[in-house]
Amino acid sequence: MLFSGMSALAQQVDIAFGVNALTSPAASLSTSGQTLESIGGGTYVGFSGDYLFLFNRQFGVGSEVFWRASRANYGISQPYRPLFYDFNAVWAPRLGPHVSPELVAGIGAESLRFYTPFETCSFVSCTNYVSSNHFMGDFGGGLRMYVHGGLFIRPEVKLYLVRNNVEFSSNHATRYGVSIGYSFGRDNPSPF
Repeated sequence: MLFSGMSALAQQVDIAFGVNALTSPAASLSTSGQTLESIGGGTYVGFSGDYLFLFNRQFGVGSEVFWRASRANYGISQPYRPLFYDFNAVWAPRLGPHVSPELVAGIGAESLRFYTPFETCSFVSCTNYVSSNHFMGDFGGGLRMYVHGGLFIRPEVKLYLVRNNVEFSSNHATRYGVSIGYSFGRDNPSPF
């Protein structure tokens, strides 16, 4: 009974919503002469969350999903939307009562959704896009700044390393921006 009470005290759950930008190398020509687009540009929105439970709530696991807020055009007229999702190891030590850096590394996928003018239906659902999915690794970090209780603002940056990203000019992209979130289970001193 003593250990179950202690483990309940040593857990923290963080959730956040973010608005970010994505940069990537410019469009280029492939060796076959085909123009390869840049995946960079546009506004990306998404959600992230983590569960810190080891070593005084400094280590844990997390996940996130970010997608382009509006469709882009691949080539001249093919609408598409990239989506990135990943699962990470998280390290978030405290630097003080109101600041906590956050370092993450993990794996996930880039899902490219190329939209079509018609719907394709299966037994379960109907879609108006064709997906191209690519395995990826990711590394990143942020700085949680607690403004009131568990409420935090987190400037952040993330590097995506995408395997076989043949549709685009590069196998990597960098996402950067800010998220607003809340920490549950954190000892939250008042900022005042």
